[in-house]
Amino acid sequence: MSVRPHPSAGNGTAVPSAVDPVAILMGVGFAFVWSSAFTSAKIALVDSPPLLFLVGRFLASAVIAIAIAVAAGQPLPRQGRQWAALGLLGLCQNSLYLGLFFIAMTWVPAGLSAIIASAMPLIVAAATPLIASERLGMRGRIGLLLGFGGVVAIMAGRLGHDIDPLGVALCLAGVTALAGATLVVRHANLGTGLWMIVGIQMLVGAVTLAPVAFLFEDVDAVRPTLSLTLAFAYQTLAPGVLATLIWFALIRRIGAPRAAAFHFLNPAFGVAIAWAVLAEPVGLIDVIGVAVVAVGILLVQISRQTQ
Repeated sequence: MSVRPHPSAGNGTAVPSAVDPVAILMGVGFAFVWSSAFTSAKIALVDSPPLLFLVGRFLASAVIAIAIAVAAGQPLPRQGRQWAALGLLGLCQNSLYLGLFFIAMTWVPAGLSAIIASAMPLIVAAATPLIASERLGMRGRIGLLLGFGGVVAIMAGRLGHDIDPLGVALCLAGVTALAGATLVVRHANLGTGLWMIVGIQMLVGAVTLAPVAFLFEDVDAVRPTLSLTLAFAYQTLAPGVLATLIWFALIRRIGAPRAAAFHFLNPAFGVAIAWAVLAEPVGLIDVIGVAVVAVGILLVQISRQTQ
């Protein structure tokens, strides 16, 4: 399950990297499911406060993932530092990233939320050399810049539509937390299988977010409508369990910088899904931006990696 950079590379040695079709398929599939979470969240938030919804989703996802892990014989972590890493992972990826994004989406369109989330690869690329020897070659760095340029192009056409600056700030804080979670997954020994990792970090998200949710939100504001039930089921099974499992496996397979580059697809899928489901507008600049993003991701995937 875990594929590390080629061990024969010494300090500063470039490692040629062929395109990995399985990784491409995993990355695109992950990005589509992950991006769909923004639109399904907008549907859910019509009938539920954001944090209470997330607590329920995290708890349900945790029960499913841990049950599968136990059935598969995956053990609990044995070391304190492994539990600490899982705690940090759950706090960053769930409580902070998703918590802040769900609050922001009460003011910010789903498409714009997906666009801001796609800035994560740049944060990971900047932080990775500070904590490990893994880094992208020149072609990969050019690809990251192209990906970011495509994101900026898409975002530029949307910032004039009465966007709430507080909502944008919460999204930016959330995506920084997600970058931290990505680096934890890549560089920490978590001491168990992927199903158990998914389940425990979801449980951490539920436990840490619950006090805030029950303190600041009203349970009576939850309206048990059909649309909320369907959105909850989809969020629990698709972004909650499936996408998270693919994401962790992808990071282990190709490394944090390359895996993170697939988040540049968030604007493409996020805007397209919001257009199809919520009738949010799509323009020519969106299409051009998506094409630039696609080229950037390809360059990242075929770039040489140095250690």
